[in-house]
Amino acid sequence: MVITFSPFSSVPIAITCFTRGLDIRKEKADVLCPGGCPLEEFSVFGHIVYASVSSICGAAVHRGVIGNSGGPVRIYSLPGRENYSSVVANGIQSQTLSRWSTSFTVTSRFVWVFTDCKADIAFLIDGSFNIGQRRFNLQKNFVGKVALMLGIGTEGPHVGLVQASEHPKIEFYLNNFTSAKDVLFAIKEVGFRGGNSNTGKALKHTAQKFFTADTGVRKGIPKVVVVFIDGWPSDDIEEAGIVAREFGVNVFIVSVAKPIPEELGMVQDVAFVDKAVCRNNGFFSYHMPNWFGTTKYVKPLVQKLCTHEQMMCSKTCYNSVNIAFLIDGSSSVGESNFRLMLEFVSNIAKTFEISDIGAKIAAVQFTYDQRREFSFTDYSTKENVLAVIRNIRYMSGGTATGDAISFTVRNVFGPMRDSPNKNFLVIVTDGQSYDDVRGPAAAAHDAGITIFSVGVAWAPLDDLKDMASKPKESHAFFTREFTGLEPIVSDVIRGICRDFLESQQ
Repeated sequence: MVITFSPFSSVPIAITCFTRGLDIRKEKADVLCPGGCPLEEFSVFGHIVYASVSSICGAAVHRGVIGNSGGPVRIYSLPGRENYSSVVANGIQSQTLSRWSTSFTVTSRFVWVFTDCKADIAFLIDGSFNIGQRRFNLQKNFVGKVALMLGIGTEGPHVGLVQASEHPKIEFYLNNFTSAKDVLFAIKEVGFRGGNSNTGKALKHTAQKFFTADTGVRKGIPKVVVVFIDGWPSDDIEEAGIVAREFGVNVFIVSVAKPIPEELGMVQDVAFVDKAVCRNNGFFSYHMPNWFGTTKYVKPLVQKLCTHEQMMCSKTCYNSVNIAFLIDGSSSVGESNFRLMLEFVSNIAKTFEISDIGAKIAAVQFTYDQRREFSFTDYSTKENVLAVIRNIRYMSGGTATGDAISFTVRNVFGPMRDSPNKNFLVIVTDGQSYDDVRGPAAAAHDAGITIFSVGVAWAPLDDLKDMASKPKESHAFFTREFTGLEPIVSDVIRGICRDFLESQQ
């Protein structure tokens, strides 16, 4: 829903409680009053028309344009007059004044505000020498307009700011400010840093360091970075885009003043926008010809940022997968080695964001028989999942891996057929199966399940390849010793993330 009141023509000027009308030397200006001003300390002369020696915010409270929580105000300068009257209104006693050379009046001024918009947004602004001080200020002005229209609030969008230059600097985090006026004050105070426009370095830093629980990121809310690039970046931005997608961050690129043909030779990668955005589908890229007259670009950008269903990169390999572990409990493994297998399973599982709306983990132990240790819906916290893995009891027996795969597909993945998550099966075995593995594995592949096979000791390489998904060399692993399972953990995790990202293209 959008509340469609007339917009500010510019970002309001952030003023103090005691800024006077005569301090604003314009015929008309939009200002933003802070909250919490002490009413008894306001100096206000007149009523409706105020002497310009009066506090603007005091006059706005006196007239009822804003409350003591502050807010936007429009001020109009007027000629001086005689006999400014004294009136008590809204907790303020204005004073009489016989004459003053100039006057002003105040009115309320509404903006377009998007409601029902929820996002955690980092504005990554260009602070390089490429943009310069003047355009840097115009950029801040535009970011302020966007922030104002977003309808920032405790339950609405939260925003922070990062400046890209030689080295990235996080200016403020998501939880530092939860009102539009405080954000606008903070943006105003950001200083120009200079240096090269190392946008890739700054984007990677933002994706990895900005969105944490301690800095205000909220569960289930889309994470967004809006990257402003004046001209082109000085470094590689493609890798940073990949990192952002892996962290579930939706990257928007706002490009300004694209390089002209004569400058293209200086650009490291002319397709830098397409390679950095969340998806190269036109939705995540936005262009403005220059930093002048940008008001008309504010609303379309805000509409994009508030379109939750388009935030395709909110789903990541860490929060949108179902991973089942098929664990060999045969006699050849032994109790101590079985514990090393469980440690291997735990080290993979703990990497993922396990929750009722996130990643889900299940486990089956097999010999000739199969035992479902726990299903995808049994536990919805990482702590509980890791605890139950540690407590799995060793079965001991023969090895029927093919039957175990069929059992897992039918009884573990079957109930999850409507799950939006991508399905993975990690098989850990130390020996040759007494039954056929090729047919059950093919059926699992046909059911949309990606299989990683991990063999130890006497596990035949042919069996591992028959079970693994394609390409076989990146889905089948082997180690001669159970202690060699540990280095394979990162290989399996990277493989899951790689397959997940490829499935989202």
